Amino acid sequence: MLNLTGKNALVTGIANNRSIAWGIAQQLHKAGANLGITYLPDERGKMEKKVAELVEPLNPSLFLPCNVQDEDQIKSTFETIREQWEKLDILIHCLAFASKDDLSGDFSQTSRSGFNTALEISTYSLVQLSGAAKPLMTEGGSIVTLTYLGGVRAIPNYNVMGVAKAGLEMSVRYLAAELGPQNIRVNAISAGPIRTLASSAVGGILDMIHHVEEVAPLRRTVTQLEVGNAAAFLCSDLSSGITGQILYVDAGYEIMGM
Repeated sequence: MLNLTGKNALVTGIANNRSIAWGIAQQLHKAGANLGITYLPDERGKMEKKVAELVEPLNPSLFLPCNVQDEDQIKSTFETIREQWEKLDILIHCLAFASKDDLSGDFSQTSRSGFNTALEISTYSLVQLSGAAKPLMTEGGSIVTLTYLGGVRAIPNYNVMGVAKAGLEMSVRYLAAELGPQNIRVNAISAGPIRTLASSAVGGILDMIHHVEEVAPLRRTVTQLEVGNAAAFLCSDLSSGITGQILYVDAGYEIMGM
C-alpha cells in the first residue's frame, strides 16, 4: 500500500484547481504526507489568497512565497523548512513559463530575453531547488518534476518551451547521477496535454487534446489526479529502485507513430 505518512513534501507550482501540481498535492495528502506549499507572490496578494483558499483542506504545515527568480526567497523557503521540519523528503517541481509570443511563430525568431526567461524558470529552477533541497534530504528523498512530449519531439506552438523541457529532462539525469549516492531519487513525469493555466498559452491546446483522445491507445487524455497518482508512486518506497527516468502518463500517446 502506498504510504507517505511521516514524509515532508514541498509542492511548488499550484496556481488554481486545474494545476497538475494541485492534483499531485491532493494525492500526496491522501497518502499521508505532511505538505508544504509555495505560491508565486504578486503585489496585490491575489495569488496568495487564491492558493491559500484552495489548499486549506489539505492542511499544509507550511505556506510560503517562492519566486524562483528571487534568490532570497528561495533561501528563505529552505531555511524555514530546516527550522520547522528539520528534514525534507519530497520535492515536487511544477514550474514552467514562457512568453506567449515565444511559443508561436518562427522558432528562429525567439527573443534572447524570452529564451533566457523560459530556460531560467522552466529548467534552471529544478537545478536550483534541488541544490537547496539536497542538504535537507538527510534520510534520502524523491524529487519529481513535470515535462512534456514537446521536449523530445517538435510540437506546434511549443517552440522555446520544448527546448526548456529537453533541458529539464537532461537535468533530471544529471541530478539523479549526482544525488543517487545520498539515496535521493530524481524523476520526471511526462503528462499528456491537460487544460491548465499554463497550457492555455499554447495555441491549439484543445485541438491537441482532441487529437490525443482520438489517437492514444486508451482513447482519452489523462487527469490531474492520474498524474498525481504517478507522482505519489515516485515519491514512495514502491519506486525505490527508480531514478533518472521519464515516466509517460499520457494514455499511451507517446508510443504511437501516427
